Amino acid sequence: MQVLKFGGTSVANAANIAKVLDIVTAAARQETTVVVVSALGGITDALIEAGRLAAAGQEDYKERLRTIESRHLDAARELVPVTSQSSVLSLVKTHCNELEGICDGVFLLGELSVRTLDRVMSFGELLASQLVAASLKARQVQHQWQDSRQLIRTNSQHGFATVDFAATNQLINDFVAGQPEALYIVPGFVAADAQGITTTLGRGGSDYTAAIFAGALGASRLEIWTDVSGMMTADPRLVPHARPIPRISYQEAMELSHFGAKVLYPPTIQPVMSQGIPLWIKNTFAPTDHGTLVEVSPPANNHIVRGLSSIGQLALLSLEGGGMVGIPGFSKRLFEALAREKINVILITQSSSEHSISVAINSRDAAAAQRSVDEEFAYEIAVGKVDPLHLETDLAIVALVGENMKNHTGISGRMFGALGNNGVNIRAIAQGSSEKNISTVIRAQDVKKAINVLHESFFEATSKQVNLFVVGVGNVGSKLLEQLDRQQAYLQEKLKLNVRVVGVANSRTFALHEQGLAPGEWQQALDNGEPLHLPTLVEAIHARNLRNAVFVDVTASADVAQVYGALLEKSVAVVACNKIACASEYVNYARLKSLAQEFNTDFLFETNVGAGLPIIGTLNDLLRSGDVVNRIEAVLSGTLNFVFNHYDGKRPFAEVVRQAQKEGYTEPDPRLDLSGTDVARKILILARESGEKLEMEQIHNVSFLPASCMEGSVEDFYEQLAVHEDHFRSLYDAAAAQGKKLKFVARYADGKASVGLQSIAPGHDFHALHGKDNAVLFYTDRYPEQPMVIKGAGAGAEVTASGVFADIIRTARG
Repeated sequence: MQVLKFGGTSVANAANIAKVLDIVTAAARQETTVVVVSALGGITDALIEAGRLAAAGQEDYKERLRTIESRHLDAARELVPVTSQSSVLSLVKTHCNELEGICDGVFLLGELSVRTLDRVMSFGELLASQLVAASLKARQVQHQWQDSRQLIRTNSQHGFATVDFAATNQLINDFVAGQPEALYIVPGFVAADAQGITTTLGRGGSDYTAAIFAGALGASRLEIWTDVSGMMTADPRLVPHARPIPRISYQEAMELSHFGAKVLYPPTIQPVMSQGIPLWIKNTFAPTDHGTLVEVSPPANNHIVRGLSSIGQLALLSLEGGGMVGIPGFSKRLFEALAREKINVILITQSSSEHSISVAINSRDAAAAQRSVDEEFAYEIAVGKVDPLHLETDLAIVALVGENMKNHTGISGRMFGALGNNGVNIRAIAQGSSEKNISTVIRAQDVKKAINVLHESFFEATSKQVNLFVVGVGNVGSKLLEQLDRQQAYLQEKLKLNVRVVGVANSRTFALHEQGLAPGEWQQALDNGEPLHLPTLVEAIHARNLRNAVFVDVTASADVAQVYGALLEKSVAVVACNKIACASEYVNYARLKSLAQEFNTDFLFETNVGAGLPIIGTLNDLLRSGDVVNRIEAVLSGTLNFVFNHYDGKRPFAEVVRQAQKEGYTEPDPRLDLSGTDVARKILILARESGEKLEMEQIHNVSFLPASCMEGSVEDFYEQLAVHEDHFRSLYDAAAAQGKKLKFVARYADGKASVGLQSIAPGHDFHALHGKDNAVLFYTDRYPEQPMVIKGAGAGAEVTASGVFADIIRTARG
């Protein structure tokens, strides 16, 4: 004996019912089968609406009834040959006329009792099951249709009746023994009390009907046929990479279902769970899929967690007060106050100090709950022993479920760490002593991110998704995007990272594509993008609330640097090529560093100094290991080094500077480089990273440019360079006469910093610097005489982009 139940989506229309008939016919050939049928999809809601409209005196109920009748008549005409239609069409009309008569009475009385509502709702399953039976008859499949109201006995609690199992089991077994068939068709959801009055079994009623039959008959299996291929590791609407769960224990299935996995409603499967009857969840529209087998003791699998689930539209009630400590009865009174309002408690957590207790309930019950609890504790609130009930809304629960969790340490830490790293704040935590479930209350808007983060952490060890918002697609930005495209396969294979560019912006427009931009699409996306308004872009990033999000600033914009704080506060990592933020007022620099620490995210700016050279990272490593920086000497401008390496007095100084700009080594305005301002920013950043609280105006800048070079436009600047060629030639000649080379050097020591042009003698680390090379000498307690030297290309779009790329990977692997 086996029992098959088909849900509303499985019998939503004639085409779907035809699929059900094929499954049922094949099953009956293998084993005696009981088929439990739900109402056509959407019909139960339509019946309830018709009844309530009638009770409200609105004649629209008649239109609802006509729609219900039409759906069943249309299905009958499609399923049953014309020569056999008259009887089934007559049956549908008879039921619908009876239904209309009941609703007419409700309309006249202006009242819809729970008893009458049960009768109205029963027509959905009665009609659907008889359509299935008529269709089987048309296919000449031998079967027996039976009204469940004659077999399932309940009390008279209408709306959610309690089953009398002793009487019910006897009636079911006597019926099957008295009328042996290979196939039985019965309506789900409906039952009757001892007087034969129609009752219903409440939420999940058709599943309950199936479990009742399976338990009564000692079935070999119960199959729940629905529109999904079993239970999933997470809701596939939220997690694209969710996967089916082949086998799961009853306890795990009930935990997952309790917290939102809507495949099963836990109370309905008690009759089969108590007998250890296997339960299959199968897909009507993909019948060959394995589905999920729910059993008492499934075999062990490789995953510590079996699945993730969530439930939204919750409110958190918190009762707090010093007067609760050590006084028995507060919890009892709290739950009694909720029970009086028939409010179901979904989650409970209490502090060990007994100072507070929190419960999660459905949001729709929040107002009634607050009123009831405040009335219950009115005296204690009045005298200050207890605070008025604190209510938080717009919350949700995310739960980890798995039998194996009790055998492994660190699961909670892993869960909370993954959520914390992505800025998901946990409002409450609950864990059963069986350790099958760890539940967290979070903001409803964070559910999608939280579920994806946890699924990635516990089920997708092969890949971690990183979502990039790249602002600035000029020389460096475009090179970065090219490098990201080229390295996708390497990142996936070697680092297990799926790095997606989900947003791009230039100085005019921005474009966001949550599924990621394919290689080469970013320019077209910008061409069709929205006008750039930075607050709007930041709001859009917040609204998407993507996991492992990184904002990449490849600009020199002060306006872009202004938004870092708003991003870090939402745990969006910031990777900045832009030096403006770190060279701004010290209080702003310190605030950004503090925000990154407070919100457990990254603020990385390696390319602020030395492009792709590991200068800031090395400095931080020295400090973290306990070393102390005493002095820093550095050539930090690839532009200036390029210029002075190529200027020998044979070509005009202005021409060499133009070459540097043409090859992409200078800022758009070369004066920023040649004035020493850019180098001053860099030594300021290194001094600050060393622990010094310096401001930009404290950097002593000895400029080699005549004052007139700093006036007017960029072209005016080049004209003035030509005018002062003799000045530049004299600087070069003076150094060359001593066998020295000109280098623009930054220095930090004893709390002071300076930048300026120096003549460097042979043998010094700076003398041999070529092209656009940078070099930094760290003199520390561990390197007092022979400094730690970092040397290499310090300018150029490719190397700068590679440095930004490296920072992105650091955030991902953090």
